Formats: sequence, structure tokens, C-alpha cells
Amino acid sequence: MAEARPAPGRAAEAAFRPWAVLNDRRFLPVILLAPVLIFFIIWNTIPTLWLLGLSFNNYSLTSGEPPSFIGFDNYISIFNDPDTWGSLSRTLLFVVLGVGIETFLGMLLGFLFWGSTRLPGRRVALTLLFAPMILTPVASGTFFRFIYDPTFGALSSILRALGITGVDLLGDPDTAYWAVLAVDVWMWTPFLMLMTLAALASVPKAELEAAAVDRLPWWQRLRLVIFHHGKFILILGVLLRTIDSFKTMDLVLQMTKGGPGVTTNTVALQLFRRAFEGFDLGWSSALAVLLLLISIAFTATFIFVLNLRRERAGP
Repeated sequence: MAEARPAPGRAAEAAFRPWAVLNDRRFLPVILLAPVLIFFIIWNTIPTLWLLGLSFNNYSLTSGEPPSFIGFDNYISIFNDPDTWGSLSRTLLFVVLGVGIETFLGMLLGFLFWGSTRLPGRRVALTLLFAPMILTPVASGTFFRFIYDPTFGALSSILRALGITGVDLLGDPDTAYWAVLAVDVWMWTPFLMLMTLAALASVPKAELEAAAVDRLPWWQRLRLVIFHHGKFILILGVLLRTIDSFKTMDLVLQMTKGGPGVTTNTVALQLFRRAFEGFDLGWSSALAVLLLLISIAFTATFIFVLNLRRERAGP
């Protein structure tokens, strides 16, 4: 008896069915991750590799010449540049003070609103506190530059009413740095407050009630119950703010442009000026690579500390 054979058209359809891949659960993770991976490779991986390669070249847009390989000369020039070390030290101080104050104030406000759920006007107060975080740094910088203005600024008017004259916070080298830092704290304290509220929401109520029944002191409740459950969210918030604060540029550019002199010149602002005002792309690419490595070191340190605490705490 002759063996039945499928028609040629049906055989081709059975051999090639691209839509059948969508119904296969084995390929579902790849299909879902493909758009994100493609976006990440195009807009992150490729530019980073291009930046890394450009850092080993002498390339200026104003010279009209193609990039020329110079090895590690850009990195050596950065390490021998006193201006870079000065801007890096100012940036590190800005990060330590800014993130430290924001974390302290954010935790205080977070505990205040967490423990006062029946406070009248609580939602309105939370909305007003979150408003600075929504504003862009450029808008906030412009806003406070007019407030700090020594001639017609709101703060100057208040000081003159109190009999204090001749105060120029952004024009005085002794106060400009702290004036910019105060704006940064005003902007990002709500973010740490939000992370504190999220951490407190993750604490089981049963354990808090048990601690209250056992009459544990408040510092032991904070250490053994609250921080034990909410430390990951808090550390994540501090990590995100540390990395973001290390890249502060637009706020300083809008308020002082790095002045007076170099008082408020951060390393990110120096990178911006060297790349987009001096058009020295090779040198600025090398500095960007070093800043990327410093950010990775920050992240690795935070993750190491978090994992070390987990290992000590046990299962």
C-alpha cells in the first residue's frame, strides 16, 4: 500500500511556523526580555564601549583631526591635574554632607509621619514635602538663585528687615558652597523620607506589637525590629542618593556655574565644561570612565556591607 504523504504546502507550513515560538514557554523569558536587552545594548553598552575606547585617544572637535591613540596619557593627565583633585574633594564632601543630612532628616520625617496616621492635614503635608523632589534641578536652581539674589531676592528682603545687609550667599566664597548644599538637601530629603516610609511599611505589625508587649526600649525596637526588616530599603535609598549626588552638575551650573572662582566646582561640572565647552572629548571620556568606576565602587561597597549584615544575622 502506498504511504500517505502530506501536501507540499502543508509540509512547508509545518516546517516553518514562527508564531509557534510565542506559544512555547521555553522562549517566553527571552521574548519578554528582548526589548529591554536591545534598548540596553543600543543606549548603554555601545556608548560605554565607545566612551572607553575614546578615552585612550587624543580627540578634540575643534582640531578637525581624527582621534589619535595615545594610550593612558589622558588618565595620567587627570591624575596630575590639581584642579581635578580639588573638584573631586569638593564633590566627595558634597556627597558625604548632603546624603548624611538628607538621610537624617528623611528618617526623622519618615518616623514622624509613620507614627501620626491620624494627624490632621497629613496628606496635604506629605504632598507639599514631596513637591521639591518632583522639580527638576534646573528649575530648583533658578528658583533659589532668585531667592538668594542680594538685590531683590526674598531672603535678602527678610535679612534687610532684620537689619542685616550686604549678604550675597552665592557671591561669597565662604557661603556659596553651603548655599548650594542647602538647596540639594531641600530637594532630596523627601526622597529619603519616602524610602523610610517604605521601609517602615515592610515591618510586620505582629513583631512591633510583640516588642511593645515585652516593653522593649525604643532603641532596641529600632535596632532589632524596624531596622532588621527595613534596612535593605534604607540602604538602597542611600545608595541611589549617593550615586546621584556624585553626579551633581545641573544644580551647580544653574546657581553658581562653579563659582565664585572654583568654590562650587564639582567634578561632574568640570567634566561638562571640558567636554561641551572645551570640546576635549578624549580627556573628558577618560574622566567619565573614572567616575563610572567610582560609582561602581560605591555600589559594590554598599552591596558588600548589606550581604555581610545578612550573613551575620543568619537565616
